[in-house]
Amino acid sequence: MTDVVAGIDIGGTNTVLGLVEKSGKIIEESALKTADYPSFGDFVRICANLIKDLAKKSGVNLAGVGIGAPNGNFYRGTIEYAVNLAWNGIVPIARDFSDILGVKVAITNDANAAAVGEKIFGGAKEIDDFVVMTLGTGLGSGIYVNGKLLYGHSGFAGELGHVGLVFDGRVCGCGQRGCAETYVSATGICRTAVELLSQKREHSILRKYSFDELTSKHIAKAAGEGDLIALLAFDVTAKYFGKIIANTVAFSSPQKIFLFGGLAKSGDILIVPTKKYAREMCLESMRDTFEIEMSKIPSANAAVLGAAALIWEKLR
Repeated sequence: MTDVVAGIDIGGTNTVLGLVEKSGKIIEESALKTADYPSFGDFVRICANLIKDLAKKSGVNLAGVGIGAPNGNFYRGTIEYAVNLAWNGIVPIARDFSDILGVKVAITNDANAAAVGEKIFGGAKEIDDFVVMTLGTGLGSGIYVNGKLLYGHSGFAGELGHVGLVFDGRVCGCGQRGCAETYVSATGICRTAVELLSQKREHSILRKYSFDELTSKHIAKAAGEGDLIALLAFDVTAKYFGKIIANTVAFSSPQKIFLFGGLAKSGDILIVPTKKYAREMCLESMRDTFEIEMSKIPSANAAVLGAAALIWEKLR
Protein backbone atom coordinates (compact mmCIF):
# COMPACT_ATOMS: atom_id res chain seq x y z
CA MET A 1 0.00 0.00 0.00
CA THR A 2 1.41 3.38 -1.05
CA ASP A 3 2.29 5.83 1.72
CA VAL A 4 0.96 9.37 1.36
CA VAL A 5 0.76 12.43 3.57
CA ALA A 6 -2.03 14.97 3.73
CA GLY A 7 -1.09 18.56 3.04
CA ILE A 8 -3.51 21.14 4.46
CA ASP A 9 -3.40 24.85 3.69
CA ILE A 10 -5.65 26.82 6.06
CA GLY A 11 -6.69 30.30 4.98
CA GLY A 12 -9.14 32.77 6.41
CA THR A 13 -11.67 31.98 3.67
CA ASN A 14 -10.80 28.55 2.26
CA THR A 15 -8.95 25.44 3.40
CA VAL A 16 -7.39 23.31 0.67
CA LEU A 17 -6.08 19.81 1.27
CA GLY A 18 -4.58 16.98 -0.74
CA LEU A 19 -2.94 13.58 -0.49
CA VAL A 20 0.66 13.76 -1.66
CA GLU A 21 3.08 10.96 -2.54
CA LYS A 22 6.77 11.17 -1.65
CA SER A 23 7.56 12.21 -5.22
CA GLY A 24 5.33 15.27 -4.89
CA LYS A 25 2.49 13.85 -6.94
CA ILE A 26 -0.93 14.92 -5.63
CA ILE A 27 -3.35 12.03 -5.98
CA GLU A 28 -6.45 13.56 -4.37
CA GLU A 29 -7.56 17.11 -3.57
CA SER A 30 -10.50 18.72 -1.84
CA ALA A 31 -11.48 21.99 -0.18
CA LEU A 32 -13.87 23.48 2.34
CA LYS A 33 -14.84 26.94 3.55
CA THR A 34 -12.87 27.74 6.69
CA ALA A 35 -15.37 30.43 7.63
CA ASP A 36 -18.18 27.86 7.72
CA TYR A 37 -16.64 26.38 10.89
CA PRO A 38 -16.41 29.00 13.66
CA SER A 39 -16.06 26.05 16.07
CA PHE A 40 -12.48 24.81 15.99
CA GLY A 41 -13.53 21.34 17.08
CA ASP A 42 -16.03 21.05 14.22
CA PHE A 43 -13.41 22.18 11.71
CA VAL A 44 -10.86 19.57 12.82
CA ARG A 45 -13.44 16.78 12.88
CA ILE A 46 -14.83 17.56 9.40
CA CYS A 47 -11.39 18.07 7.88
CA ALA A 48 -9.97 14.88 9.43
CA ASN A 49 -12.94 12.83 8.23
CA LEU A 50 -12.49 14.26 4.74
CA ILE A 51 -8.86 13.09 4.77
CA LYS A 52 -9.93 9.62 5.94
CA ASP A 53 -12.46 9.41 3.09
CA LEU A 54 -9.89 10.47 0.47
CA ALA A 55 -7.35 7.93 1.74
CA LYS A 56 -9.94 5.14 1.76
CA LYS A 57 -11.13 6.05 -1.74
CA SER A 58 -7.56 5.94 -3.08
CA GLY A 59 -6.52 2.80 -1.21
CA VAL A 60 -3.44 4.42 0.32
CA ASN A 61 -1.83 4.51 3.75
CA LEU A 62 -1.89 7.88 5.53
CA ALA A 63 1.57 8.39 7.06
CA GLY A 64 1.18 11.91 8.42
CA VAL A 65 -0.37 15.35 8.10
CA GLY A 66 1.38 18.64 7.34
CA ILE A 67 -0.41 21.93 7.93
CA GLY A 68 0.35 25.45 6.75
CA ALA A 69 -1.64 28.12 8.58
CA PRO A 70 -1.45 31.75 9.72
CA ASN A 71 0.52 32.01 12.96
CA GLY A 72 1.28 28.29 12.96
CA ASN A 73 3.90 27.41 15.59
CA PHE A 74 6.04 24.40 14.64
CA TYR A 75 7.38 23.88 18.15
CA ARG A 76 4.02 23.89 19.94
CA GLY A 77 1.82 22.43 17.20
CA THR A 78 -0.56 25.33 17.60
CA ILE A 79 -2.19 28.22 15.79
CA GLU A 80 -1.72 31.28 17.95
CA TYR A 81 -3.77 34.49 17.82
CA ALA A 82 -4.45 34.37 14.07
CA VAL A 83 -6.41 37.56 13.36
CA ASN A 84 -7.96 36.27 10.12
CA LEU A 85 -9.30 33.04 11.64
CA ALA A 86 -12.42 32.65 13.77
CA TRP A 87 -10.66 30.59 16.48
CA ASN A 88 -9.51 32.86 19.28
CA GLY A 89 -6.30 32.53 21.25
CA ILE A 90 -4.16 29.39 21.01
CA VAL A 91 -5.64 26.24 19.44
CA PRO A 92 -3.85 22.83 19.65
CA ILE A 93 -4.40 21.84 16.04
CA ALA A 94 -1.58 19.26 15.67
CA ARG A 95 -2.66 17.39 18.79
CA ASP A 96 -6.32 17.32 17.79
CA PHE A 97 -5.66 16.07 14.24
CA SER A 98 -3.28 13.43 15.60
CA ASP A 99 -5.87 12.24 18.12
CA ILE A 100 -8.41 11.62 15.35
CA LEU A 101 -6.12 10.28 12.62
CA GLY A 102 -3.50 8.49 14.71
CA VAL A 103 -0.53 9.83 12.71
CA LYS A 104 2.25 12.39 13.08
CA VAL A 105 1.15 15.97 12.48
CA ALA A 106 3.33 19.04 11.91
CA ILE A 107 2.31 22.67 11.47
CA THR A 108 4.03 25.91 10.55
CA ASN A 109 3.02 29.19 8.99
CA ASP A 110 2.18 29.28 5.30
CA ALA A 111 5.42 30.99 4.21
CA ASN A 112 7.57 28.47 6.08
CA ALA A 113 5.56 25.69 4.45
CA ALA A 114 6.30 27.26 1.07
CA ALA A 115 10.01 27.24 1.90
CA VAL A 116 9.93 23.56 2.89
CA GLY A 117 8.05 22.84 -0.33
CA GLU A 118 10.74 24.65 -2.31
CA LYS A 119 13.41 22.57 -0.57
CA ILE A 120 11.72 19.19 -1.03
CA PHE A 121 9.92 19.60 -4.35
CA GLY A 122 11.11 22.86 -5.96
CA GLY A 123 14.19 24.80 -6.97
CA ALA A 124 16.09 24.54 -3.68
CA LYS A 125 16.74 20.79 -3.57
CA GLU A 126 20.50 21.31 -3.76
CA ILE A 127 20.62 24.62 -1.88
CA ASP A 128 21.22 25.04 1.85
CA ASP A 129 20.82 28.82 2.13
CA PHE A 130 17.77 30.42 0.55
CA VAL A 131 14.67 32.48 1.27
CA VAL A 132 11.13 32.17 -0.05
CA MET A 133 9.13 35.39 -0.06
CA THR A 134 5.39 35.18 -0.61
CA LEU A 135 3.81 38.33 -2.00
CA GLY A 136 0.08 38.05 -1.49
CA THR A 137 -2.29 40.08 0.65
CA GLY A 138 0.68 40.38 2.99
CA LEU A 139 4.40 39.62 2.79
CA GLY A 140 5.53 36.27 4.17
CA SER A 141 8.93 34.64 4.31
CA GLY A 142 10.56 31.31 5.03
CA ILE A 143 14.32 31.28 5.62
CA TYR A 144 16.75 28.36 5.29
CA VAL A 145 20.21 28.75 6.85
CA ASN A 146 22.80 25.95 6.64
CA GLY A 147 20.16 23.53 5.38
CA LYS A 148 17.70 24.15 8.22
CA LEU A 149 14.49 26.18 8.32
CA LEU A 150 14.87 29.10 10.70
CA TYR A 151 12.31 28.97 13.53
CA GLY A 152 14.15 30.82 16.27
CA HIS A 153 13.49 30.55 20.00
CA SER A 154 9.73 31.22 19.80
CA GLY A 155 8.93 29.34 16.60
CA PHE A 156 7.98 32.59 14.83
CA ALA A 157 11.36 33.67 13.38
CA GLY A 158 11.55 35.02 9.85
CA GLU A 159 8.60 37.42 9.88
CA LEU A 160 10.12 39.78 7.32
CA GLY A 161 6.68 41.18 6.55
CA HIS A 162 6.67 42.72 10.01
CA VAL A 163 10.16 44.15 9.98
CA GLY A 164 9.93 47.93 10.41
CA LEU A 165 10.57 49.51 7.01
CA VAL A 166 9.30 53.08 7.45
CA PHE A 167 9.38 54.80 10.82
CA ASP A 168 5.87 55.84 11.86
CA GLY A 169 4.63 54.67 8.46
CA ARG A 170 1.42 52.97 7.35
CA VAL A 171 -0.74 51.20 9.91
CA CYS A 172 -0.38 47.42 9.67
CA GLY A 173 -2.94 44.75 10.51
CA CYS A 174 -0.64 43.62 13.34
CA GLY A 175 -1.19 46.98 15.06
CA GLN A 176 2.27 48.41 14.39
CA ARG A 177 3.26 51.10 11.88
CA GLY A 178 5.57 50.95 8.90
CA CYS A 179 5.78 47.15 8.56
CA ALA A 180 7.30 45.92 5.31
CA GLU A 181 4.10 44.23 4.14
CA THR A 182 2.21 47.53 4.18
CA TYR A 183 4.47 48.60 1.27
CA VAL A 184 5.42 45.33 -0.43
CA SER A 185 2.31 43.20 -0.99
CA ALA A 186 -0.80 43.25 -3.14
CA THR A 187 -2.51 45.55 -0.65
CA GLY A 188 0.65 47.61 -0.23
CA ILE A 189 0.96 48.47 -3.92
CA CYS A 190 -2.73 49.46 -3.97
CA ARG A 191 -2.10 51.87 -1.09
CA THR A 192 0.90 53.26 -2.95
CA ALA A 193 -1.13 53.75 -6.14
CA VAL A 194 -3.90 55.59 -4.26
CA GLU A 195 -1.35 57.88 -2.63
CA LEU A 196 0.21 58.63 -6.02
CA LEU A 197 -3.18 59.34 -7.58
CA SER A 198 -3.82 61.93 -4.87
CA GLN A 199 -0.37 63.53 -5.35
CA LYS A 200 -0.09 63.52 -9.15
CA ARG A 201 -2.21 65.19 -11.82
CA GLU A 202 -1.38 62.88 -14.72
CA HIS A 203 -4.16 60.97 -16.45
CA SER A 204 -4.41 57.37 -15.25
CA ILE A 205 -6.67 54.42 -16.01
CA LEU A 206 -6.60 53.74 -12.28
CA ARG A 207 -8.64 56.84 -11.45
CA LYS A 208 -11.85 55.01 -12.41
CA TYR A 209 -11.46 52.63 -9.45
CA SER A 210 -12.34 53.36 -5.85
CA PHE A 211 -9.89 52.26 -3.17
CA ASP A 212 -12.08 49.25 -2.37
CA GLU A 213 -12.27 48.26 -6.06
CA LEU A 214 -8.58 48.66 -6.93
CA THR A 215 -6.47 45.49 -7.07
CA SER A 216 -2.83 44.74 -7.84
CA LYS A 217 -4.03 43.08 -11.07
CA HIS A 218 -5.56 46.37 -12.19
CA ILE A 219 -2.26 48.12 -11.49
CA ALA A 220 -0.22 45.46 -13.32
CA LYS A 221 -2.53 45.64 -16.36
CA ALA A 222 -2.35 49.43 -16.42
CA ALA A 223 1.44 49.35 -16.09
CA GLY A 224 1.61 46.94 -19.03
CA GLU A 225 -0.31 49.52 -21.07
CA GLY A 226 2.16 52.27 -20.14
CA ASP A 227 0.10 54.03 -17.46
CA LEU A 228 2.50 56.43 -15.72
CA ILE A 229 0.93 56.19 -12.26
CA ALA A 230 0.87 52.41 -12.39
CA LEU A 231 4.49 52.30 -13.55
CA LEU A 232 5.51 54.62 -10.74
CA ALA A 233 3.61 52.49 -8.19
CA PHE A 234 5.63 49.46 -9.29
CA ASP A 235 8.88 51.41 -9.14
CA VAL A 236 8.15 52.63 -5.59
CA THR A 237 7.21 49.08 -4.55
CA ALA A 238 10.37 47.68 -6.15
CA LYS A 239 12.50 50.17 -4.25
CA TYR A 240 11.00 49.12 -0.92
CA PHE A 241 11.29 45.47 -1.91
CA GLY A 242 14.92 45.95 -2.89
CA LYS A 243 15.61 47.34 0.57
CA ILE A 244 13.98 44.31 2.24
CA ILE A 245 16.06 41.96 0.11
CA ALA A 246 19.28 43.88 0.80
CA ASN A 247 18.57 43.63 4.55
CA THR A 248 17.83 39.91 4.20
CA VAL A 249 21.08 39.33 2.32
CA ALA A 250 22.98 41.20 5.03
CA PHE A 251 21.80 38.94 7.84
CA SER A 252 21.38 35.51 6.20
CA SER A 253 23.42 35.59 2.95
CA PRO A 254 21.09 33.40 0.87
CA GLN A 255 22.25 31.84 -2.38
CA LYS A 256 18.81 32.35 -3.89
CA ILE A 257 15.63 34.24 -3.09
CA PHE A 258 12.50 32.61 -4.52
CA LEU A 259 9.41 34.73 -5.09
CA PHE A 260 5.89 33.41 -4.90
CA GLY A 261 2.36 34.83 -4.86
CA GLY A 262 -0.01 36.98 -6.88
CA LEU A 263 2.03 40.19 -6.89
CA ALA A 264 5.20 38.31 -7.89
CA LYS A 265 3.33 37.13 -11.00
CA SER A 266 3.47 40.71 -12.28
CA GLY A 267 6.78 39.57 -13.75
CA ASP A 268 9.56 41.77 -15.05
CA ILE A 269 7.70 44.98 -14.28
CA LEU A 270 8.39 44.26 -10.60
CA ILE A 271 11.30 41.82 -10.67
CA VAL A 272 13.71 43.76 -12.91
CA PRO A 273 13.70 47.02 -10.87
CA THR A 274 13.68 45.04 -7.60
CA LYS A 275 16.90 43.27 -8.64
CA LYS A 276 18.44 46.63 -9.54
CA TYR A 277 17.55 48.30 -6.24
CA ALA A 278 18.50 45.24 -4.16
CA ARG A 279 21.94 45.16 -5.75
CA GLU A 280 22.46 48.90 -5.24
CA MET A 281 21.48 48.72 -1.57
CA CYS A 282 23.54 45.63 -0.71
CA LEU A 283 26.95 45.69 0.85
CA GLU A 284 29.46 45.81 -1.99
CA SER A 285 30.99 42.50 -0.91
CA MET A 286 27.56 40.78 -1.20
CA ARG A 287 26.14 42.31 -4.39
CA ASP A 288 26.95 39.36 -6.61
CA THR A 289 26.41 36.57 -4.09
CA PHE A 290 22.68 35.90 -4.59
CA GLU A 291 20.03 35.42 -7.26
CA ILE A 292 16.34 36.36 -7.31
CA GLU A 293 13.96 34.12 -9.22
CA MET A 294 10.41 32.79 -9.26
CA SER A 295 9.43 29.72 -7.25
CA LYS A 296 9.79 26.41 -9.06
CA ILE A 297 6.68 24.91 -7.46
CA PRO A 298 3.55 24.98 -9.66
CA SER A 299 1.38 27.77 -8.24
CA ALA A 300 -1.84 25.75 -8.46
CA ASN A 301 -0.43 23.11 -6.08
CA ALA A 302 2.05 25.13 -4.03
CA ALA A 303 0.06 25.44 -0.81
CA VAL A 304 -0.76 21.73 -0.57
CA LEU A 305 2.74 20.65 -1.64
CA GLY A 306 4.36 23.01 0.86
CA ALA A 307 2.26 21.69 3.74
CA ALA A 308 2.87 18.07 2.66
CA ALA A 309 6.61 18.68 2.37
CA LEU A 310 6.65 19.75 6.01
CA ILE A 311 5.64 16.29 7.21
CA TRP A 312 7.66 14.42 4.56
CA GLU A 313 10.75 16.19 5.89
CA LYS A 314 9.78 15.32 9.47
CA LEU A 315 9.27 11.66 8.52
CA ARG A 316 12.75 11.56 6.99
